[in-house]
Amino acid sequence: MATDLVLSILHHILVFGLVTLIVSEALLLRSDLNAEMIERLARLDRSYGMTAILIIVVGVLRVIFGLRGYQYYLGNPWFWAKMASFAAIGLLSIRPTMRFAAWSRAVRDDPAFVPAAGEVTSTIQYIRAESIFVVLVLVFAATMARFG
Repeated sequence: MATDLVLSILHHILVFGLVTLIVSEALLLRSDLNAEMIERLARLDRSYGMTAILIIVVGVLRVIFGLRGYQYYLGNPWFWAKMASFAAIGLLSIRPTMRFAAWSRAVRDDPAFVPAAGEVTSTIQYIRAESIFVVLVLVFAATMARFG
């Protein structure tokens, strides 16, 4: 029981951390980007990736060692909807990650580098789409808990 509680707490903290990181990236992208902000975006994105990996690890541990047992999760359609939404977030995050890395390399070569407006706008759109899927993850998690 204590294991389930600890894993549940960690899982929730990590998910809220992921939301914070997404919001932070979106807010930074709305400002005039300079070398310092681009480096900050790259660091935030690395934290975002590590947080997502930890969410997966803790989630798997919850499925295996959680109070409800793996059968509850594997037979629950809301669980699979939540997993599909989380996978969509991962896929959508690839483009921003690639851009942040490229911009960071460009800044190292030329500290005055500024990304093209179209790239920034497109990256913001990807992050907005990620945000929509985060909401779906939360909706499916609540639905899973109530109707699973």
